[in-house]
Amino acid sequence: MQRKGPDRRALETPRAAGLAGVVFALLLAATIVLMRLGIPEGVEAVGAGGFTDSARRDAVRAALALIPFAGIFFLWFLGAVRAHVGDVEDRFLATVLLGSGLVFTATMFGAAAAATAVLAVAHPAGSAPSLTAWDFGRHLAYTLMTDYAMRMAAVFVSSMSVIGKRMGVLPRWLTAVGAVTALLLLFVSSNVPWAELVFPAWSLLLSAHILLVSGRRRRVTLT
Repeated sequence: MQRKGPDRRALETPRAAGLAGVVFALLLAATIVLMRLGIPEGVEAVGAGGFTDSARRDAVRAALALIPFAGIFFLWFLGAVRAHVGDVEDRFLATVLLGSGLVFTATMFGAAAAATAVLAVAHPAGSAPSLTAWDFGRHLAYTLMTDYAMRMAAVFVSSMSVIGKRMGVLPRWLTAVGAVTALLLLFVSSNVPWAELVFPAWSLLLSAHILLVSGRRRRVTLT
């Protein structure tokens, strides 16, 4: 009986990581889509008058409501993954993984705060914000998300891929996908709109793999 408890916990940790990762990936993808639709870039964003559209304001409000939950599930995902690999991997990569995950979360919250400021200056009565305030808030939100948060996400993806390869817990194809994802987040996401969606896509793939492996181990143990 004493041996079953640790075995059960060892199986539940990666399964919890997978479930948290799936929820995080879906929430982050929804947040990015809503923010892109609510606070556009390029020609659409030159004037502030477009933000008086109630549909855009509602999209931004919905995104801002999702971000805290996305951060919570990401931290749960990060903690569960570290619990699964922390006793085996060297402290250098474990520290990089933890640090990049925490900075990503903090920067994502900073981008949300900047977007909140853009939304706030659209009042009173849905009037358009001044062009200076609109441009400042919009650029700050996108800079934090695409230049900083996504590059920290690239560090997180690359460190997780190296850990998975060294431990042999990730298949080669998923390691290769992680390398491509990290490169895209580092060099493309700040210049190509919607490119940041590769991060929730990678998180969804990793989470699905963790859930699949966890399910196989559970069946083997039960038999």
